[in-house]
Amino acid sequence: MAGRISGAIGAGFEGMFRGIRRIRPHRPIHARGLRLDGTVVVHEHGLRSGIAWIDQPGRSPATARVSRSVGTPDGLPDILGLAARFHHPADGPGPSTFSDVLLSSTGWSFPGRFVLMPRLGISRTPFSTMMPYRGDHGPVLLGARTLGPAGLPASLRALEHALASSAWQLGFYCATPVGPWQHFGTLTLSLSPDAEERDLRFDAVLHPLAGAATYEWARRVREPSYALARRRPGDG
Repeated sequence: MAGRISGAIGAGFEGMFRGIRRIRPHRPIHARGLRLDGTVVVHEHGLRSGIAWIDQPGRSPATARVSRSVGTPDGLPDILGLAARFHHPADGPGPSTFSDVLLSSTGWSFPGRFVLMPRLGISRTPFSTMMPYRGDHGPVLLGARTLGPAGLPASLRALEHALASSAWQLGFYCATPVGPWQHFGTLTLSLSPDAEERDLRFDAVLHPLAGAATYEWARRVREPSYALARRRPGDG
């Protein structure tokens, strides 16, 4: 039953994406965004989430993109997206790897952390993955909140201006679906020289967090629309 329901939801999202893609062939949603570069630090925190990337302290380069989902005019609320890529150095002579995390503007407490919420500003906006990762000890959500600076706008043009002189620092948190958020890391981002790059794409299905798995029902919900988003305009 759960498989049929999640499959139907996934098919519904795919149909919606196909419709939007006729109007926006390059990116159905989150068409406009800013590229950011920086560093993520996982602190010595003593937590045992059951996901290796969260539980092992360390530092790694990060690439991110902040965007507006629907693309409403500046000054109007929109669902905000924060896609982050964490680069992992190779253990041997092979290439380095990376993990993609996709977060959206939501509430912070339960059940709001599972609800998309349009926002007018960034600094007071909570972000969450909405769908949990599968860790060794059960489901784990990721969330992020701005630590500084205050007053960051959701307008991409105004945000680009603000980040030209100040880095964006976010706390990274983990939680069970109904449990309290626990701060485990800090992400610091600055405006990239390629701030308006349009071809930077993220995929949390193909590039999951190190040590994390995906629940089958979550894969069924995500995969159809993710697969459609991977296709370039003109692909068969």
